[in-house]
Amino acid sequence: MNKKLLLLIAVAAGVLGFFALGLDDYLTLDQLKASQARFGELLTQYPVLVPAAYFVIYVIVTALSLPGAAIMTLAGGALFGLWQGLLLVSFASSVGATLAFLVARFLLRDTVERRFGERLKAIDRGIERDGAFYLFTLRLVPIFPFFIINLVMGLTRLRIWTFYWISQVGMLAGTAVYVNAGTQLAAIERVGDILSLELLLSFVLLGLFPWIARAIVAVVQKRRVYKPWQKPKRFDRNLVVIGAGAGGLVSAYIAAAVKAKVTLVEAHKMGGDCLNYGCVPSKALIKSARVAQQMRHADQYGLQPATPQFSFRAVMARVHRIIAEVEPHDSVERYTGLGVEVLQGYAKIIDPWTVDIALNDGGSQRLTTRAIVIAAGAAPLIPDLPGLEDVDYVTSDTLWDAFAELDAPPRRLVVLGGGPIGSELAQAFARLGSTVSLVQRGERILHKEDPEVSELARQALQRDGVQVLTEHSALRCERDGERKLLVVAHAGEEKTIEFDQLLVSVGRKARLTGYGLEELGIPTAKTVTTNDYLETLYPNIYAAGDVAGPYQFTHTASHMAWYAAVNALFGQFKRFKVDYSVIPWTTFIDPEVARVGLSEEEARERGIACEVTRFELAELDRAIADSATSGFVKVLTVPGRDRILGATIVGTQAGDLLAEFVLAMRHGLGLNKILGTIHTYPTLAEANKYAAGEWKKAHAPERVLRWLARYHQWRRGGTA
Repeated sequence: MNKKLLLLIAVAAGVLGFFALGLDDYLTLDQLKASQARFGELLTQYPVLVPAAYFVIYVIVTALSLPGAAIMTLAGGALFGLWQGLLLVSFASSVGATLAFLVARFLLRDTVERRFGERLKAIDRGIERDGAFYLFTLRLVPIFPFFIINLVMGLTRLRIWTFYWISQVGMLAGTAVYVNAGTQLAAIERVGDILSLELLLSFVLLGLFPWIARAIVAVVQKRRVYKPWQKPKRFDRNLVVIGAGAGGLVSAYIAAAVKAKVTLVEAHKMGGDCLNYGCVPSKALIKSARVAQQMRHADQYGLQPATPQFSFRAVMARVHRIIAEVEPHDSVERYTGLGVEVLQGYAKIIDPWTVDIALNDGGSQRLTTRAIVIAAGAAPLIPDLPGLEDVDYVTSDTLWDAFAELDAPPRRLVVLGGGPIGSELAQAFARLGSTVSLVQRGERILHKEDPEVSELARQALQRDGVQVLTEHSALRCERDGERKLLVVAHAGEEKTIEFDQLLVSVGRKARLTGYGLEELGIPTAKTVTTNDYLETLYPNIYAAGDVAGPYQFTHTASHMAWYAAVNALFGQFKRFKVDYSVIPWTTFIDPEVARVGLSEEEARERGIACEVTRFELAELDRAIADSATSGFVKVLTVPGRDRILGATIVGTQAGDLLAEFVLAMRHGLGLNKILGTIHTYPTLAEANKYAAGEWKKAHAPERVLRWLARYHQWRRGGTA
């Protein structure tokens, strides 16, 4: 028989037996008073056996969360006196509470985790960090029923030993009050007499003590951090923001919107990487490449296919024209008009309240500020590859200017790295006529997605002529006269790939140097180290966006910037923990790959139970009409429920289609809500509704439907 079932039966039997035998009648104040003399005689006769029996019974009552623990605590004082009673009750209550904790964990934890897996992870992270503190606070205040605390804590990942010793210490004060009252049993008319309003208020104050102590510790730590520095008496600015990418722009915008005096410092181009080197230029190039590919395959639409004739210079000129058209959204003029002071130069933090700016046009400016937001972004990661500097490589940052000088797309392009950026650019240049080899060290491209998604991406790139070389490790670059070669290792052998241009796209690294972080001792690893409020070592210095991680997306930088700016300006009143619970992303290959929340592989690796529902775009009318049937919608839900754990969409405009699932997850809407929403026909967005319909079909109430069939048969006259 299942161990859980056996334990459940044992617990149920114990509880039912307790009430069936009327044992609850013995755990009353009147019964205790009436039996006090008899118990005293038994204690005299059996000085060891009676305390032992009392200890065991107390443990059982507490472990089964039975009523009567307060009466038994009084009995401890009445029978054994203050010190022996306190000793017995303190250990018996802690042992019993720990057993109740373990029972709840064993019986309920897995079930709760399956149903509330992602939400429980957030609670577990908080418990891991502050669980002992919260438990100690709750134990100090008898207002909170201890048996509920035992059961709830059992559902978390709190360590058993931590729970035990915190319970032992935290319950001691309340236990002492009750045991001491038990020594004066004759004077007690009812249990409520023990806890007067004054005593309850005392316990509340006692419970508040850890919070007060914590605040004091925070103040002491803050003073220790700031001790080497002299804080200005007045400040030039409320906020200085370093970096004018997405994170910096949003931070500055929010500060100006609430009428704070804010300075935004940018050393290079406004708009940061996304506008100048990333999202905007790459999407402009991808669009041109897609049109070229559609021309080649116009027969899919009943048209005459044609080989696209184009000037590569004109294509790249369009890319730069698109950047110029978007640039006013992020320009100095716009932000100045919004009330932001924009300084173009290199910012360095001199002390926690002072920023020195070396201006691009000469001179410098030093500003004091209440708070600082570091939003310096990230740069392409350059691998330590021998010979790389000899082959004139480009990155996703430098290719836009370098390739703008070319009359034709690179004849032979090697893309090093099979992540989103490498995959997008490899496909785009292949569609524009380059012979492209994509070199990926791992066993698949887009390794953060499910294997089937990675395989579909590989097939899509290969259809467009990209040679996808997975499990190929770059060893070195070589130059033989005008020839440029990449040497790779695969299956224990070396091979060479000749190229005209090498695009290095193996990831991005946070910009961490040159801003004074080292001098101030602000910890950094791969990113600036921050807490949940985006504070660095110094509570008035924040970091947001790529420089802080953990996601390197423009939209997450903007998202983080809100928390950084609001905490920086109003943290003395209320601080907000940054929320990463629902982060979407899209890889803009064709077909697009978009995801939010868990993937199927991640759920399996984390041991999170889920149901998987799929809808193939080949079944969607609009996709058929557009000859865009490649792809699917895949949704992960809590078993037996419509709550969404994650969604992956592969297909045309997948990034746009994903928004409905992002909204649903962010606001707790399930698949039934999506199914009940009218979607315009015929649109690609109907795929989301049909995916919800597939889930509904799989959860149809078969028994009810069988009865309905009988009902309708009866309505027809009782014959089939």
